[in-house]
Amino acid sequence: MLRLSKKSDYALIAMAHLAARPDGSGSSSAREISEAYAIPLELLAKILQRLVRAKLLVSVQGTRGGYRLARPATTISVADVIQSVDGPVTVTACSPDDHACDQYGTCSIRDPLWKIKNRILETLTTVSVAELGADAAQAAQASALPPAPKVSRLVFVSPIGES
Repeated sequence: MLRLSKKSDYALIAMAHLAARPDGSGSSSAREISEAYAIPLELLAKILQRLVRAKLLVSVQGTRGGYRLARPATTISVADVIQSVDGPVTVTACSPDDHACDQYGTCSIRDPLWKIKNRILETLTTVSVAELGADAAQAAQASALPPAPKVSRLVFVSPIGES
């Protein structure tokens, strides 16, 4: 089963949060993001530092400090974020550079699986953090809508033929 790690999940949540900031370039602290999404603070801080080292985020010092996107959200792909946190996207244990697998010479599914991996990576590359941020902003707006009106009274209608 293909599945993102929790670290990638948290990294994408943080990046979407920063991309959805109304001012576009404002910063958020690790604590603010952690509390907003119930992400463990220590783990999030480590993830944010990885994103800084990958030059996807900038760490801003000072009282209004925190983290902000290092470049426009439209230029940062989901693949960039995932690979910054978890390393290269893989589907198999073997790779074109690693021939240590006992079945490497006789494997009939290696090349098709590499093609699948490349298609997955291409797809992840086509989705930007800006798109995630826009989706997050829409979800936040939807949750801010006033609740539906409550039913003030119930009326019981008996089935036809019954009194």
